[in-house]
Amino acid sequence: MYYLKHIGKYFIMLRQVFRKPQKWSVFREMLFREIDDLGLKSLGIIMFISFFVGGVVAIQTALNVDSPFIPKYLIGFATKRGIILEFAPTFMSIILAGKVGSYITSSMGTMRVTEQIDALEVMGINSLNYLVLPKILAALFFYPLLILLSMFLGIVGGYFAGLLTDLFFSEDFIYGIQLDFDPYFIKYALTKTVVFAFIITTIPAYHGFYVKGGSLEVGRASTRAVVWTSIVIILLNYFLTQMLLG
Repeated sequence: MYYLKHIGKYFIMLRQVFRKPQKWSVFREMLFREIDDLGLKSLGIIMFISFFVGGVVAIQTALNVDSPFIPKYLIGFATKRGIILEFAPTFMSIILAGKVGSYITSSMGTMRVTEQIDALEVMGINSLNYLVLPKILAALFFYPLLILLSMFLGIVGGYFAGLLTDLFFSEDFIYGIQLDFDPYFIKYALTKTVVFAFIITTIPAYHGFYVKGGSLEVGRASTRAVVWTSIVIILLNYFLTQMLLG
């Protein structure tokens, strides 16, 4: 019953979020601010992790494909498939859940315990629409671009790993990348990204908006938000994979 209560409360929150903004000029300003906070400020960590993990995936694949009967171009093929299908959309979303989710919960939780949200509601402003909707739209717009960048840098990282380690030839790697390319896999990855972006913004917003207590409770709410966001992403990843690729 405890979990059902929170699930119901979460969907009631969403009903308040998706209302028409009261002032479009203010909403537009908030949207661009959230794109900067949630998207542009995440570029660095996404680029860094994607490049080096792509290199690690390529190296580990090369070390395991050491049979003379297995063509070396399969290293590039396996790296491409792994990064596009799972690493970029799922792993990067979990990274964003930790970075962005904790930020959303802590910022909204601080506004709650310092009564800033109460002040908004006293002025007749739909605080959920004002605070949460720009975050959702910013994530839905910008995170697919981040994931596309992650895919590209992951594959580039695998290519440079081959140049630096001499475990495989760059020509074989490039041929493996081009082999049997299916655009549907990009569509699949971006579909998952859009769903995960919605989860990354709404679950932390829920935990931050309804926090009770002081600064200690805000910290606990941030931890719970990251944990539950990651759990939901993993569960949805399983079901989306079954539906879209099964």
